[in-house]
Amino acid sequence: MRTKFNVVALVVSIAMVGATITGASAETRWDHNHPWRDQVNDRLGTQNHRIHREVREGEMTRQQARRLHHEDRTIRHEERTMARFHRGHLTRADQRALNQQENAVSRQIGR
Repeated sequence: MRTKFNVVALVVSIAMVGATITGASAETRWDHNHPWRDQVNDRLGTQNHRIHREVREGEMTRQQARRLHHEDRTIRHEERTMARFHRGHLTRADQRALNQQENAVSRQIGR
C-alpha cells in the first residue's frame, strides 16, 4: 500500500515538472513569434529573396546586393535588440520604425 502511494506521488511530481517545462518553452516560442516580430522577420526574408532574384536576373550588381543585405542585417539586429528590451516583444513604435527602414530598403531593390 505504501509503495503504491509512493509511485502515485512520483508520477504526479513528474507530471507537474513536465507541465512547467512545457509552459516555459511555449512562452519562449510565443515571444519569438510575436505577431509584430514575425511580420518584420517575414519582410526581411522576402527582401532577401528579392535581392537574390535581382542579382540572378542581372538587374543588380553583387556590390549593390551586398550593401542591401548589410542594411537588412542591421534591421534584423535592431529588431532583436528592441525585442530584448521588451521581454521578447516589439512595441507599436518599434514596429513602425522597423517598417520604415524596411520600406527604404524595399524601394532600393526595385529600382
